[in-house]
Amino acid sequence: MIKHMSPQDRVRLLSRLRCIVGRRYVLTQGISTRHYCTGYRFGGGPVLAVVRPGSLVEQWQVVQTLIQAGCIIIMQAANTGLTGGSTPDGDGYDRDIVLISTTRLNIVQIIQQGRQVICLPGATLTQLEERLRPLGREPHSVIGSSCIGASVFGGIANNSGGALVQRGPAYTELALFARVESNGTLVLVNRLGIALGDDPETILHRLETEQYGPGDIEPDAGPASDHGYDQHVRDIHSDLPARFNADPSRLRDVSGCAGKLIMFAVRLDTFVLQRDTRVFYIGTNRPQTLTNLRIALLTRLQELPIAAEYMHRDAYAMAATYGKDTFLAIRLFGARRMKTLFRLKSLADQAARILGMSPRNVADRLLQWISHLFPNHLPRRLNQFHERYDHHLMLKVSADNSAAVQVLLDSVLGAATEADDEAYFECTTAEAEKAFLHRFAAAGAVVRYCTIMGSKTGGMVALDIALRRNDREWFEQLPPNLDAMIDKKIYYGHFLCHVLHQDYVLRPGHDPHAVEQRMLGELDKRGARYPAEHGFGHLYAAPASLVEFYQTLDPCNCFNPGIGQTSKFQQWSAGAEPPSF
Repeated sequence: MIKHMSPQDRVRLLSRLRCIVGRRYVLTQGISTRHYCTGYRFGGGPVLAVVRPGSLVEQWQVVQTLIQAGCIIIMQAANTGLTGGSTPDGDGYDRDIVLISTTRLNIVQIIQQGRQVICLPGATLTQLEERLRPLGREPHSVIGSSCIGASVFGGIANNSGGALVQRGPAYTELALFARVESNGTLVLVNRLGIALGDDPETILHRLETEQYGPGDIEPDAGPASDHGYDQHVRDIHSDLPARFNADPSRLRDVSGCAGKLIMFAVRLDTFVLQRDTRVFYIGTNRPQTLTNLRIALLTRLQELPIAAEYMHRDAYAMAATYGKDTFLAIRLFGARRMKTLFRLKSLADQAARILGMSPRNVADRLLQWISHLFPNHLPRRLNQFHERYDHHLMLKVSADNSAAVQVLLDSVLGAATEADDEAYFECTTAEAEKAFLHRFAAAGAVVRYCTIMGSKTGGMVALDIALRRNDREWFEQLPPNLDAMIDKKIYYGHFLCHVLHQDYVLRPGHDPHAVEQRMLGELDKRGARYPAEHGFGHLYAAPASLVEFYQTLDPCNCFNPGIGQTSKFQQWSAGAEPPSF
């Protein structure tokens, strides 16, 4: 039975929330909530309010109030997810939704002489990277999503993988979180390995204000990263992918929770910063060459590469034109300002809608036009490889490992000549930086292309897949009747982990959802798993084992219901009567 609050109850609830966080941090008007309620690439829907707590105690009190009122709670940090996992999914919910934005809680605490950190809900990867750099350390992820201000919590909640080969998915078993028991009781669970007291508000206040010392910290409380992934990824004979979001071995409390718990803090390992690195840029027209190279790198090297990023020629071209403004913005303003720039872009689009300006997405169109005013931004040697080769691989290695890697490259690729189907070169520092930045502009470039082209396309299908570690035929060959529906295929990904992002721009007249289902059927035949690292969000159907994990974490279905295309209803059952807690 669908049962929303009465108007009078809503007024009382909003008044209580304003008393907790302050009037300016309870947003109820469409223009003020739209940014929070619309996904970065996908999804969106109405909410009763967006609440922005300014302390962990305020966040706890807000959650308490909302649980007592019988509301749905959706937690959100940076709102940079690609599958709509931190926004509502349309309507059809049986209770009022309140979205809690944690961006004001962007706190990073250094512990264990920099070997570990405590991150609060609003901390971003870029912020964490900047805090650790002077210590000669770095976080789990330093490339890619960190460029657009992705949050630390988002990575943990989705087991996000990132580009760094040796580290695996974002993972920890050390966290401070709240859950609702099956009887409707809200409880705070402290598994940080830090003694902070017993009362929830005392625990939260002491943590946020760093009222704890070295003696309160248990040094070996449990794993704070994915230990052993560097050996796991080397198993090239396994039928299972190296990493994927529903991997049961990496589902533990907040890790992989997808918003089914209220996260207050996570404790994470940091890693030695690799300052002296080399980047090799490889081009080939033969997918088998990269297959052979992948096997050699994973089995014959004592030390794995730092990163191995793949781009197809068409992805290179798409990013060169439609990712150019992102590339230039990061180069000119730095990664830490990208979140502000995206916010300004969103506000510009909102203003245009209010003023009734046409066409839609004015900011995207303006930025695309401005980007054409700048000269070619990519290095000459990269552009030459784009002209010659279908497949591009950027291989980053430590300086100590570079000689061994070069021996492997020479062995697999052979002596290079202008007429060969494959070659490589060692990048200069500037070429290396631009090559990786160009690779990570590819994902947003496809979205920009579809925005600009509008009805001239049939829409977009974006897949995030993990191939079997023993899969030798990694480059996709679609059935002719399915291939005929597609105008552009954009492939890029984390090659040694066999994680690929495959974006398809459809020809007009085709249904993206129907095409996606056919694509997933083809992937099932290949033994692939999906999604690999972007989270299930509202795009992918969670398998039964993952649904069981969600139900264990959140038996009442209070938090982020509908995730993984599951039930949006109380107690996981359509028509259940919302209890009065």
